[in-house]
Amino acid sequence: MKLNLTGIQDKTPWEQAGIALPQFDREQVCRNTKEAPTWLHFGAGNIFRAFPAAVLQEMLDKGQYDKGVIVAEGFDYEIIDKAYRPFDDLSLLAVLKSDGSAEKKVVGSVTESLKADPSFSEDWARLEEIFRAPSLQMVSFTITEKGYTVPGAMMEKVARLLLERFKAGAAPITLQSMDNCSHNGDKVREGILYYGRAWQEAGLVPAEFVAYLEDKKKVACPWSMIDKITPRPDGKIQKMLEDAGFEDSGVIVTEKNTYTAAFVNAEETEYLVVEDDYPNGRPPLELGGVLYAPRDTVDKVEKMKVCTCLNPLHTAMSIYGCMLGYELISAEMEDKDICGLITKMGYQEAMPVVVDPGVLKPADFIDAVLTKRLPNPFMPDAPQRIATDTSQKLPIRFGETIKAYERQGLDKGKLTLIPLVLAGYARYLKGIDDKGQAFTPSPDPLLAELQAIVAPLEVKDGPQDFSCLKALFSREDVFGVDLYAAGLGEKIEAMTAELYAGPGAVRRTLHKYVA
Repeated sequence: MKLNLTGIQDKTPWEQAGIALPQFDREQVCRNTKEAPTWLHFGAGNIFRAFPAAVLQEMLDKGQYDKGVIVAEGFDYEIIDKAYRPFDDLSLLAVLKSDGSAEKKVVGSVTESLKADPSFSEDWARLEEIFRAPSLQMVSFTITEKGYTVPGAMMEKVARLLLERFKAGAAPITLQSMDNCSHNGDKVREGILYYGRAWQEAGLVPAEFVAYLEDKKKVACPWSMIDKITPRPDGKIQKMLEDAGFEDSGVIVTEKNTYTAAFVNAEETEYLVVEDDYPNGRPPLELGGVLYAPRDTVDKVEKMKVCTCLNPLHTAMSIYGCMLGYELISAEMEDKDICGLITKMGYQEAMPVVVDPGVLKPADFIDAVLTKRLPNPFMPDAPQRIATDTSQKLPIRFGETIKAYERQGLDKGKLTLIPLVLAGYARYLKGIDDKGQAFTPSPDPLLAELQAIVAPLEVKDGPQDFSCLKALFSREDVFGVDLYAAGLGEKIEAMTAELYAGPGAVRRTLHKYVA
């Protein structure tokens, strides 16, 4: 089975292998999209193929829509050359279920793939043509948070293309970030305005262009919350596809160290909640499960996920998983102490202050996390990856919960497992696991600075001076609050002392407080 338009003409081997094929007239959909494009997406990575493109595929299969999505890559152009065009822009999606099975289908909703850079003149001219089209309703993004940096190439390119739209009649447009970062629409707006205003000051564009960018009824930048894990191509999935007769299962590694393939593997659970702000209309993605809501609801959903129901659990698992020698999140879920830590922390300590957003029930969300997502044996996610940039994550993932206890007048003294996670971070910084062996903490911009604070401490039995921890636990930039001012500093210090009490102390302390 070859993944291209010719290869999928013979449906029999695909059906025998349990791989679903597109159920729509792709040639007609490509013509419709070419003539009147409605959706352009920047970011040709795995999350796009596994989620937004798959949502559109479902609508096309059911006959609920008649146009595809055009994808443009603005960073790693090899993705287009090696993972899109050789396969006629098709991809094979393997949805990995928590019971160990996989749902497989060929996604054909992408009708065109482009390199988003003026140095590729033909592709760039096509992008300008698309931006000039009055039919264009949505330009979406999965470019990671770094892609919105200004000055930065991606936002400059988008601003240049918006200038083409302005010159062609200034039709309305929605710029929809689908990246996993807080208030992501604001990052898009800040990026395009940075360039628009700079160009106006330099006399390169008229003031009317900046006014166009500033007019939220013309250029909308809604917020969204996205949640779906799409790890790099996994060897187990590669072999499963090969055994089924799929010939294009090879993993592609680009010069920029992007891991991709003709196939993409992803977890089954997915959420996309979007602020409904589309001045030129939008594809009806709600038919594929996307939730549209007011901005304040999107904000509540994001806080529910980031502060309570997922991200804090991930961070707790990463800290203790690294110290206890785990390399897979799914394996950690079989550890009664770690599973007990995140379950009790989520339900008993964080849930009392979560705000129910209405469109998603917090209890249902965390249930899915604990029973389907984290235990999924197919998901090759590692605590070492999740532990990256932990110092930047703690203020939101734990500090906000502590602040919520203060705002609501709840007794912070009852908190035990959240303090245990923060104490665990002070032990993790030492870079010595529970067996007394050195390990390398994951990359973090504050790693060297914070490690210097705990440098006087030793992993050993017997008394030692833990006063150095005041310089750590008082840092609001790391924990979101001064933990001493919040009344938790001394408690966390005492837990840290227990965690440092020689080899085996991490397990003993974790078990003590969880049990």
